[in-house]
Amino acid sequence: MEIKNQIDREKLPRHIAVIMDGNGRWAKSQGHSRIFGHRHGVTAVRETVETCAELGIQYLTLYAFSTENWARPKMEVDALMELLVRTIKSEVKTLMKNDIRLQVIGKTDMLPERSRNKLAEAILQTQDNKRMTLVLALSYSSKWEITEAIRQIADEAKAGKINTESITEETLSGYLSTKGMPDPELMIRTSGEQRISNFLLWQLAYAELYFTETLWPDFRKEHLYAAIEDYQQRERRFGKISEQIKNKAS
Repeated sequence: MEIKNQIDREKLPRHIAVIMDGNGRWAKSQGHSRIFGHRHGVTAVRETVETCAELGIQYLTLYAFSTENWARPKMEVDALMELLVRTIKSEVKTLMKNDIRLQVIGKTDMLPERSRNKLAEAILQTQDNKRMTLVLALSYSSKWEITEAIRQIADEAKAGKINTESITEETLSGYLSTKGMPDPELMIRTSGEQRISNFLLWQLAYAELYFTETLWPDFRKEHLYAAIEDYQQRERRFGKISEQIKNKAS
């Protein structure tokens, strides 16, 4: 039986987050520069997005560029920014065709103006699409995001708009970049690395983590199916014991 047919469509994660890792190593194994790997990673992005939409995943967040990535060699960063512009320009038609809305989270004021403009255009053009929301984490850092949320809450508390005694987990969640989105239930990281790398630290509190040795440019729908099938085999207890979960289900 094909692994796709083993997936229970009634138990899909609403939100999948992906750390797309391994472009550089893939390129090196091919005898090319790192940007060669980034270019080929676009194919994996396209297939992952289309497959998630086809399955019925509601939200897909891709970790495309971290704030730490700005420290990479300027040549690579410039090439990545140019690749971002070209990819957005070429993929908007696919997003429209598949009824996918684009959103961006991160410190986007650090992006080049041309990149920001293309992103703004794509976000505006796809804003009424409803099948799935594709979230790009660009110039993103979870520590930065949480710090900004706390700063905003502190400012509003100082202004008397928030009573500090009433601050809850939901309060902080409402100030994060992902406000209004469900937290990811499944986080996938490619290339064999087993860490979160400053990605959605608050939101991944109860996510199932799936690590694969596959390098991102080689990631295809079969790998996504395998991750989802593995997710569906796990028991999500949220601090409870198995018997409580089973009794609730019955």
